[in-house]
Amino acid sequence: MLDPLLLIVFGFFIGILASMTGVGGGVFIVPILTFFYDFSPLASATGTSLTAIIFTAIASTINYARQKRIYYRTGLLLAVTTAPGAYFGSWVAKITDEHVLGVIFGTFLFLVAARMIFSLAWKRTTNKATSAETDAELIRSGRIIILGVALGFFGGVASGLLGIGGGTLIVPIMTFALGMPIHLATATSMFTMIFTATSGVAEYYQSGLVNLPIALLFAAGTVVGAQVGAFTSGKVSGKNLTILFSIMLIVAGANMIIKYA
Repeated sequence: MLDPLLLIVFGFFIGILASMTGVGGGVFIVPILTFFYDFSPLASATGTSLTAIIFTAIASTINYARQKRIYYRTGLLLAVTTAPGAYFGSWVAKITDEHVLGVIFGTFLFLVAARMIFSLAWKRTTNKATSAETDAELIRSGRIIILGVALGFFGGVASGLLGIGGGTLIVPIMTFALGMPIHLATATSMFTMIFTATSGVAEYYQSGLVNLPIALLFAAGTVVGAQVGAFTSGKVSGKNLTILFSIMLIVAGANMIIKYA
C-alpha cells in the first residue's frame, strides 16, 4: 500500500482536471483507493470518493462564482433530482451487482465521448451549437424542466452508485440538452455537485462506508488543484475544453470497464 500522504499529491492533479471539466474526480479517486490502498468493500471507496468530491465542488464553486460563470437557478433546479438520485444510487450500490453496472456505465461514457467528438468533427462545437439563453430564460423554458430535471436524476444515480460526482452526465446534459456553453456548464456542474455528492454521502455515512481521514487527505489536494483548474479553464477555448472533457470520459469509461469487468 502506498503512503497515505501521496493522496494529497493525487488530489492536487485530480482537482485540476475535475475543476476544468466539471467532473468531480471520482473516476480517478475510486480506482486509486481500490488498486493502491486496498479498499474493500468497493462501496467504501465510492463513499470516501464522494466525500472528497464535496470539498472539490465547494472549492471550484467559490472560484467560478468570482468569475460569474455559474447558472445558479439552473443548477439548483437540476439538484432537485440529482440529489435524491445520488441517495438512491448509493442505496442501490449496496444491493446490486456492481460489476454489470460498472461495465454498462463505462460503455455509456464511451458513447457520450463519441457524441462530443462527432460534433467537433462536423464543426458543431458546444459554443457554436448553443444559444445565448440566460439563466432566467432557461428556467422559464419547458426544455430544461422536461429534459434537465428528468435526465438529472440519472446523473445523480450514477454519482451515488459509482462515487463519481455526476459531472460526466450533467455536463453533457447541460451542453446538448439545455444548450449551455461548456464553460458555463462545467462551472454550473460543480455547483450542482455540492448537493449531489452530499446527498450520496449521507447514505454511505449512515452505513459506515466513509473513511473520513482518507477523504480529507484527498480533499487537501483537490481543494488547491480545483482553484488552479478553475483559473485555467477560463483561458481554454470551448473547443479545446470539449476535447479535454471527451478524453476524460474515455479515460473514465476505460477505468470502469477494466475495474468491473
